[in-house]
Amino acid sequence: MPPTLEPEEHKALRSAVAALGKRHGRTYDRQTLWSEAAKLGYLGVNLPETYGGGGGGIAELSIVLEELGAAGCPLLMMVVSPAICGTVIARFGTEEQKRAWLPGLADGTRTMAFGITEPDAGSNSHRITTTAHRDGADWLLTGRKVFISGVDIADATLIVGRTEDARTGNLKPCLFIVPRDAEGFTRRQIDMELDAAEKQFELTLDDVRLPADALVGDEDAGLLQLFAGLNPERIMTAAFAIGMGRYALARAVAYARERTVWKAPIGAHQAIAHPLAQAHIDLELARLMMQKAAHLYDAGDDAGAGEAANMAKYAAGEACVKAVDQAVHTLGGNGLTREFGLASLITAARVSRIAPVSREMILNYVSHQTLGLPKSY
Repeated sequence: MPPTLEPEEHKALRSAVAALGKRHGRTYDRQTLWSEAAKLGYLGVNLPETYGGGGGGIAELSIVLEELGAAGCPLLMMVVSPAICGTVIARFGTEEQKRAWLPGLADGTRTMAFGITEPDAGSNSHRITTTAHRDGADWLLTGRKVFISGVDIADATLIVGRTEDARTGNLKPCLFIVPRDAEGFTRRQIDMELDAAEKQFELTLDDVRLPADALVGDEDAGLLQLFAGLNPERIMTAAFAIGMGRYALARAVAYARERTVWKAPIGAHQAIAHPLAQAHIDLELARLMMQKAAHLYDAGDDAGAGEAANMAKYAAGEACVKAVDQAVHTLGGNGLTREFGLASLITAARVSRIAPVSREMILNYVSHQTLGLPKSY
């Protein structure tokens, strides 16, 4: 079956998650929904059955996040905990790491944050300055991270650092599990105007001492392991954006059907109807690319998934921003009231363009990697 056509089990999953989301709605409590989704097996649907997961892939996990978003209650930490951290540990972790973390990530009793972004590195992961060096059998980590989601509710943070290659002397990326109570590991909440259940933090690592088994995977396979987490991150960010866009569009469509000015509902006028139709088309196209990316990733095609995941994230971010903007515009003044729950999405929608990688860096990626154009940097 082509990857763009969902099998019956995926349709059933969509329906079940949509029902869960509808019960919670826009005024959801994050922890309550997280716990209920975990008990139903949705949070760990992508993790191996051996460790308590559902045995599925990112295709299934993206459906869960999209449908919760479409109901107005997205769980941002799904992008981080099961998708990035769970995937990296499942693919590259030791048996001990898998047993220690995957069952908890799957049943929601444990949560893991992900720390890659730095104040001076931006989207350039090659400029990461958080370094790790050996001290006997241990590792010492020093550096800073910024805009790290959910650190306050996470049991640990998967930190991307760099170690020195013994052969070349060059720095290479490595991933470390840093417990929240590790000595020298501190956090400061960033004052955000974005109204979200998950808070953002700046992290400081001051000679954080970690045991040898805090390193995830092979010390010499850093980039492979890093992108094993970043591709699912982009796919899940697309799901987050598509769900948000669908929620906004549904509110606008319902309003346009009922709101009557003069003799006909405003949705009868093409100036209202056509932009909403265009928003729907853009969201559907973005979903197709997201499904392609998830299919490629789950099939083990990391290179193909990388290209498709970046395109999906780009398309979904653009579609989400346009859908939210048009939804607010359709409702007029009502679109800015708390009653309709759309105004806060104006800011939230922008996040899907900015994070986890900016739209411009995705255009750079496609220019260089897909089209073969030369770099300017």
